[in-house]
Amino acid sequence: MKEYNQVTLPNYSYVFNFESDFIHQETRTWMKDNWTLGFYYVGIYMVLIFGGQYLMQNRPRFELRGVLSLWNTLLATFSIIGACRTVPEFLHTLTHHGLYHSVCVPSFIEQDKVSGFWTWMFVLSKLPELGDTIFIVLRKQPLIFLHWYHHITVLLYSWFSYTEYTASARWFIVMNYCVHSVMYTYYALRAMGYSPPRQIAMVITSLQLLQMVIGCAINFWAHQLLQSQAECHITPFNIKLSIAMYLSYFVLFARFFYKAYMSGERPSKRRSAPVTAEYPLMKSKVH
Repeated sequence: MKEYNQVTLPNYSYVFNFESDFIHQETRTWMKDNWTLGFYYVGIYMVLIFGGQYLMQNRPRFELRGVLSLWNTLLATFSIIGACRTVPEFLHTLTHHGLYHSVCVPSFIEQDKVSGFWTWMFVLSKLPELGDTIFIVLRKQPLIFLHWYHHITVLLYSWFSYTEYTASARWFIVMNYCVHSVMYTYYALRAMGYSPPRQIAMVITSLQLLQMVIGCAINFWAHQLLQSQAECHITPFNIKLSIAMYLSYFVLFARFFYKAYMSGERPSKRRSAPVTAEYPLMKSKVH
């Protein structure tokens, strides 16, 4: 593809050794051989969280405030760094190569070692992020469907998509890093005992809804490109999976947003905080 061969890269002020040493072919080979392990991890995850809920029924809840603060701070830091290292490539691609390239050409993995490395980190991070649910179980907080449904579907979809070098993932990864930067920072502040204004919770949920809308739009456009026989590095099956995920997320987030902020009911402390792409944030549980 002509645009692919002529791709230019952003001028990074500094590239770390672990970024310059990134070899995307090796990571793709590993993921092709191992992505189905995600199903085993999901199975173990489901047993642990629902089994854990059963075991905690007649036991006192754990506070874990210190561990919670550290966990959220680490995830916030990781997300901020990930955003800082992927947004430059994303903006450079849009301004120098256009919308089509940003959706259909996976140069962010194959030619840019910086964004490639942080794409790999993003995909791998979906496994340890399953640990978020441990806090919900041990703190005896409500485990809503959106929480565990999102965790398992994102893990499986991300790992599968990496085997295909899905080009539209450039959009999904950057959006996720950016939203998680705000979200986990908010969580960290709450875990530390601060009380950010309720409006911030609404902004976070609104950003998540916008993320779902953009995700659907990118997928629908990619589908049209494939229908018109344009060259686009996305499989029809992947588009179907992604659209199904984003639409379901949108419905679930919109339902929460309406109940929490627009139903006319006086929002309780538990309902005034946002349901996030990871888990519900509740005043009493901080996480």
